[in-house]
Amino acid sequence: MRIQLAQRSEADELLGRSPLALLVGMLLDQQIPMEWAFTGPYTISERLGHDLTAAEIASYDPDAFTALLAEKPAVHRYPKSMAARVQQLASYLVEHYDGRPESLWADAADGKELLKRLMDLPGYGKQKAQIFLALLGKQLEVQPPGWREAAGHYGEDGSHRSVADVVDADSLAQVRAFKQEAKRAAK
Repeated sequence: MRIQLAQRSEADELLGRSPLALLVGMLLDQQIPMEWAFTGPYTISERLGHDLTAAEIASYDPDAFTALLAEKPAVHRYPKSMAARVQQLASYLVEHYDGRPESLWADAADGKELLKRLMDLPGYGKQKAQIFLALLGKQLEVQPPGWREAAGHYGEDGSHRSVADVVDADSLAQVRAFKQEAKRAAK
C-alpha cells in the first residue's frame, strides 16, 4: 500500500520509503493540518538536499536547524519548538536505535512492547503512539501479536479516526468528519 498522508506524491513517496520521515511527520502532526505536518519531512529533506538521517538531524546546529524549519514556507506554525522536538527525536533514535527508526518495530515481541517503545519517544504521548502503531499495522503491515489491542480504538478495522486510516482523499474526508463530530459531541 502506498502512503498518502501528505496528499502530495513526492512527499508521500518519502514517507513510504523513510521510517524517519514517517516518525517526524507524526511528531509534527499537531496544531496544523495533517497534510502540512506530513509534508514537513519532505520540505526538510529538500532544504537539506537529501533524505533525512537521524544522525545528521541530531548533530545539526540547533539555531541553524530552527532557521531551516522557519524558512518560508515554514515546516510548522511553531518552527522553533518543533525543530527542538525533531532534534530530540533524532537524538533518541541515535542513542537507542543506532539511528535506525525501523528498529523500533523490527523485533517488537508484541503490540504492548511496540506501544511502550513508541511512548518512550520524545514528543510521543500515548495517543500519538497508539495512532502511529495503528498506522504501522494498517498501512505498513507491521503487525506484532496484539497490535490492534495496543493501538486501542485506532486499531479497529474499518474505522476512520486518525491518520492511520487515511489512504486517499475520500478516507481523509471521512477522518475529518469523524474528528469534527467528536469535537461537537465533546461540547
